[in-house]
Amino acid sequence: MRVPVVEWIKSYQIRYLGPDLIAGIVVAALAMPQSLGYSGIAGVPILVGLYSIPLALIAYAVFGSSPRLVVGPVSTVSVLSGTLVADLSGGDPEKAVGLTAALAFATGGVLILGGLLRLGWAAEFMSRPIVTGFVFGLVLLIVLGEIPSLLGMPPEKGDVLARAWSIATSLGDINPLTAAIGLTALAILFLGARFVPRVPWGLLVLIGSILLSGALDLAARGVTTVGAVPTGFPPFGLPDVDLGDLGPIVTGGVALALVGLAEGLSAARLLAARGGYTVDTDQELLAMGASNLGSGFSGGMGVAGSLSKTAAAERAGSKTQITGVSAAVIVFIAIVALAGSLSPLPKTVLSAIVIQAVWGLMDVAAIRRYKQVRRNDFTSSLAALVGVLLLGPLYGLLAAIALAVLGLVYRSSRIDMEVMGKVPDEKAAWGSIRNHPERKTYDGVIVIRLDAPLFWANATQIADGVLSEVAKSEDIHAVLIDLEATSQLDTTSVDALELIRTRLEQQGIELYLVRVFYLARQVLAKSGFIDALGEGRMWHSISAGVRAARKDLGIEGKSHPQFDDENGEDRLAPDEESAGGYTDTDLPKQRWWQ
Repeated sequence: MRVPVVEWIKSYQIRYLGPDLIAGIVVAALAMPQSLGYSGIAGVPILVGLYSIPLALIAYAVFGSSPRLVVGPVSTVSVLSGTLVADLSGGDPEKAVGLTAALAFATGGVLILGGLLRLGWAAEFMSRPIVTGFVFGLVLLIVLGEIPSLLGMPPEKGDVLARAWSIATSLGDINPLTAAIGLTALAILFLGARFVPRVPWGLLVLIGSILLSGALDLAARGVTTVGAVPTGFPPFGLPDVDLGDLGPIVTGGVALALVGLAEGLSAARLLAARGGYTVDTDQELLAMGASNLGSGFSGGMGVAGSLSKTAAAERAGSKTQITGVSAAVIVFIAIVALAGSLSPLPKTVLSAIVIQAVWGLMDVAAIRRYKQVRRNDFTSSLAALVGVLLLGPLYGLLAAIALAVLGLVYRSSRIDMEVMGKVPDEKAAWGSIRNHPERKTYDGVIVIRLDAPLFWANATQIADGVLSEVAKSEDIHAVLIDLEATSQLDTTSVDALELIRTRLEQQGIELYLVRVFYLARQVLAKSGFIDALGEGRMWHSISAGVRAARKDLGIEGKSHPQFDDENGEDRLAPDEESAGGYTDTDLPKQRWWQ
């Protein structure tokens, strides 16, 4: 396991300290009010959000591969955590706190295991369009859930349609004073972020509303406030949960890990692209896992990389993870010394802070771009959005992942085969003859290129396609299949190649393979296919394969003799003639885990 802090702290420049400390203050000022609101989304007391921050930031500073990413409670993880906890806690607030911390622990364990097993590649199954739609749907759920608190209405339950209908038909139950405070706070947050973005409007609104509530005694006027808030250190230790809840907690941890990883990696990669550096996906799994373990140990909830906090840190001049460490210290001091002052805080202000924080995650421009660039991306994004709204965050996530996998398998199984010809005036260059009648083909030989990898899902289709293409051609004596797109093979695909070989042999047609990678050749050798194919039937290039086939079979006649060698023959080059095709030393060997 790498510990990146050991590497970057040695080269830390003292001139970075000022910008890092200032950025830390900015991050703390943004993270504290947001985390209070996210606690409400997660269905736990407001301090749980603050408890999540210090150890998570320190853990990421130690293990993270990004110098600028900021972790903490985020909307997507919070709403999913709240959904899972609501199902398990049965309305018991104390049990909900323990389950929330246990979910953070499970999330951390899943991510660390994934990092140790180098499963970072699995994160790519959540494509950008699907993540965009999923997050869009979550934001709509969050906003819909915060409207009753924002306007002072009774909380609504049920599915998204029932809740929307209930809100629309209960507008008469709005508390005018609560609504006025909430909408004013919302306007200040949006307008302030729009015109003076460097000011920590969330913190100012938070402090201002606490002072106003205390001075006017808003609780006595019917405005719901936070109420009594415990003070002192976070409740460090392992969460206390029932053994019967461990199964759902582990399952929920997997779901939170996927959602948090999708959001965190998006933020990390965006910063890396801007900063000209790279992030290690497997290391990010370890770092995110350590951050969640730290959050759970301090009684917090699941965390992930935060795009909004990271962007604020970047604007403030953050250079290294000292920003996160300084923010952790500030938040810890606030927990110990200032938590009690939160009691007069109106809950409507927290709802306003949450709505403003997540509003920008509804990326309409991205969805429009998907529609313009590729219809399938737009459909995937829309399906993920609707899935979250109709099925809820957890099942919406599972549906989104299933959709991603299904789309990958479908696209991989759809394959286009091209008949190839030699490009005039270019040495050893071959291309599709479709729409290019000038490209050279040879009587008796057909070259077929597979435009996608051959594997179990498309093996039958490819076998049928190759045999159909041969059947359409006349007087064929040799078939060459270009496997350049296939880096590895499986049993099903080898069986498909064997079917092709057998059927062609029955017709007196010889099969040649060209551009076969080492790992694919290994599978072919172990299966016995190479022995059945015969010596000298696999070649480095199409040109070498065609020359070998014509020499072996004594094929005469040329479709385009003007492209032949000067003496009228297409001979094997001396090195190809002696090599007799591929050998195991042609390409560097790879270990199975590479």
